[in-house]
Amino acid sequence: MRTPSLQRRLGLGLTLGVTLLWLVATAVTTLIVERTLDKTLDSALEETAQRILSLAVVEIINREDSDLLQQVASFSAHEEYITYLVRGMDGEPLLVSHDIDLSVFPETPQTGLRSTATHRIYGISAVSDTFFIEVAEPLSSRRQAKWQTIGLLLLPLAGLIPLMLAGIWWLVRYSLRGVRAYRDALESRGAGDLSQVAGQDLPAELLPVANAVDHLLERLRRTLEAERSFTANSAHELRTPLASTLAQLQRLRREAPDGPVQERARHIEASLHDLSRLSQKLMQLARADSGRFLSGTPQDVVPLVAHLVDDFQRTSASPVELSLPDDGPVMAAIEADALAILLRNLIENALTHGQPDSPVEVSLNATGRLRVVNAGPVVPGAELARLTERFQRGGSPAGGSGLGLAIVRAIAEGAGAELTLMSPAADRSDGFEARLQLAMPAFSLP
Repeated sequence: MRTPSLQRRLGLGLTLGVTLLWLVATAVTTLIVERTLDKTLDSALEETAQRILSLAVVEIINREDSDLLQQVASFSAHEEYITYLVRGMDGEPLLVSHDIDLSVFPETPQTGLRSTATHRIYGISAVSDTFFIEVAEPLSSRRQAKWQTIGLLLLPLAGLIPLMLAGIWWLVRYSLRGVRAYRDALESRGAGDLSQVAGQDLPAELLPVANAVDHLLERLRRTLEAERSFTANSAHELRTPLASTLAQLQRLRREAPDGPVQERARHIEASLHDLSRLSQKLMQLARADSGRFLSGTPQDVVPLVAHLVDDFQRTSASPVELSLPDDGPVMAAIEADALAILLRNLIENALTHGQPDSPVEVSLNATGRLRVVNAGPVVPGAELARLTERFQRGGSPAGGSGLGLAIVRAIAEGAGAELTLMSPAADRSDGFEARLQLAMPAFSLP
């Protein structure tokens, strides 16, 4: 499921809320305008009827024959919205407007305001109910005026909705800039960085969350430091008694006669050597778990790789081949000690689990890609995925503590490098390859 975005929720929610309020305000305004418009137009009908009636009475009385119907002539062609009908006491029409439909008016004149299906009518009498006038206005004109008013209220909304959405989106994004910076600070830090997170410009509602995260990181940092300190101190304290015990055992082997005691002493010496190597691996693991291996100043790693491989070439029974770039240095941002521990573990792993009669191939190219390849059977995919876990040897019959690749992975994560394990090795049908892409400074990337 997609995680909902607070910024999207606030932006859309505020925009929909403002739009809804605008529509409600438009509906209320429409009702008010409709009532006001009806009241104003009714008043206009009354005023028109009273004005026309006073003039019509004078005109009818001054006629030679007051019973004749007379229609007011139009000075120019126009659409007449308001029509009127003047009738006598007997209900006969005496004076009508020029564009009149007599079917609009009832047969019997009535005073006051009333509405029919199509018109709004106002009637009034004069001269002791001798003359009656009725003025009619089409209801369609009133509806047209009402819809024009609604249109004028809604028309700005069509242009304001995109502006409101953009403005609210910008305001929400600007208000949440501290939250985004806090998120980026959490995402950008390495696996071993447990320092406090800088939470600048955080909203007051999120400050307790940031403080709780800092307290959690501090407790976790103390726990991990105590664990690493215990591992390192334990391994360090074991070195002296192990060295003393090995010395005594070697002296015992020289003094003991050939036979079962000599053979048993040889097995004990081999176990003590394994325990000494395990102690060294534990110290390296404690160092790797610190998680800070990026050097402030990039350095050329070619001499270091050459020196380490040369050391193995002089001391190892199996051949180790080295391939380095022909032109220029290879600048990387990893600490020298960390790279030495990492490469030493990769080569030791290759020598331990590779075929003794096949060389271990170590190569470094100009882009900072470091490869260590050894011959041997193909490692199944399920076992390959677990090799970087602690005390995992992938079912290999060879010895070892199962910590070498775990140390390599921890250092690679702390140095921002990318570790890839492959079996079979690239361009081969068997073997094992550990490929490490070192973090390169921006100016030296190809």
